[in-house]
Amino acid sequence: MSGTPLRDVISLNPLFARPGENTSAPRYTLPPDPMLPETAYQIVHDEAMLDGNARLNLATFVSTWMDRWADRLYSESYDKNAIDKDEYPQTAAMETYCWRMLADLWHSPDPAGAIGCSTTGSSEACMLGGLALKRRWQERRRAEGKPTDRPNLVMSSAVQVCWEKFCDYFDVEPRRVPISLDHKVLDGWELDRYVDENTIGVVAIMGVTYTGMYEPVAQIAAALDDIQAKTGLDVPIHVDGASGGMIAPFIQPELAWDFRIARVASINTSGHKYGLVYPGLGWVVWRSADLLPQSLIFKVSYLGGEMPTFAINFSRPGAQVLLQYWAFLRFGFEGYRQVQQATADVARHLAAEIAAMGPFELWNDASDIPVFAWMLKDDPARAWTLYDLSDRLRMKGWQVPAYPMPADLTGLTVQRIVVRNGLGMDLADRLLDDIRTQAAYLDRTGATSGESASAFHH
Repeated sequence: MSGTPLRDVISLNPLFARPGENTSAPRYTLPPDPMLPETAYQIVHDEAMLDGNARLNLATFVSTWMDRWADRLYSESYDKNAIDKDEYPQTAAMETYCWRMLADLWHSPDPAGAIGCSTTGSSEACMLGGLALKRRWQERRRAEGKPTDRPNLVMSSAVQVCWEKFCDYFDVEPRRVPISLDHKVLDGWELDRYVDENTIGVVAIMGVTYTGMYEPVAQIAAALDDIQAKTGLDVPIHVDGASGGMIAPFIQPELAWDFRIARVASINTSGHKYGLVYPGLGWVVWRSADLLPQSLIFKVSYLGGEMPTFAINFSRPGAQVLLQYWAFLRFGFEGYRQVQQATADVARHLAAEIAAMGPFELWNDASDIPVFAWMLKDDPARAWTLYDLSDRLRMKGWQVPAYPMPADLTGLTVQRIVVRNGLGMDLADRLLDDIRTQAAYLDRTGATSGESASAFHH
């Protein structure tokens, strides 16, 4: 083939024998020359096959399935930049449709007077909610001639790591209320020990990451009402509804946790969790526009027209915004209710069956969001841990994490299942079969390695 152009050589060779695919691809330096797009595709595609099966990942809260119409819409809109509202005005309009729908869903007294925005996920949404709490506190303190150098935020010890990041990144003292066997979530118990004049707010979680349990927002608000009556301190609540914000309105509509409670200033949720959208989307909504300080909003003109922006990220995908509006239109209230109820039914079935197995004791039963955790019963004769069970299940493709509980309960290990749309009852029964089989195997053989896996994981 002397004198034959390289592209012709590549195109003639069998797929896995041509240059680029019959050698190991570079990992840490750019390759010196280009390769055919299909060759690059095949290399990346083949490496991605080594990832776990997303549908069997019961550790993540993030959506792993949408239907073909959503996939089609996604492929048509992945080039849109959500921040460029001048170039993509209809994407911006659909963003507004979505947060207005959420304000209404969460019982805002005046959805038209609320304010909200999309984000890359609940972590960013939480940080924006926290920043608004901090800035309002600072502005009030300055108006009163008081110092603003020692803000604190009260939260459960079981908060998601984004709240620890917020406090660290934005110089806010985290005041963590320890959970315990008697108080499994932040419930207002002894809240007055943590709240003072420097408290910018209290975080209430609708679906604790560790276990899936709701924190009783109304009960927390009542405790803050008592504190205000005694001290005059008026402390707002931000509800982290990353998961529960898209569960409770549909299957626990009688539960008061949202803007029905006057002390709730802002709420966030994840569109990419139980909002049923692919990864990359969160939402935050404030009860009224005055609760989002104007000093946090920037105006930029270099994208074509002057536009306000309040976000940590700037450029970000617009496709997920379209997917969220599609999902709201596709499902409507009743469709979401059916999807979330079916997911909850699967979670409660799994919880009941696992509770009936000899070795396990439930921490909670999936009666809040479709998430639950369990512990091992005390048995000195048992030679395995939940880490060992997690390893055995991973061999079958299931990702079911085991981990220690937060401060004051770190000696307690739990295992957790997150049920999402896409895990049906039949597949759940296959998981139960595997749990029974692997637990029986461990009963016969002990730990999966010479030392208990728990020592490795810790």
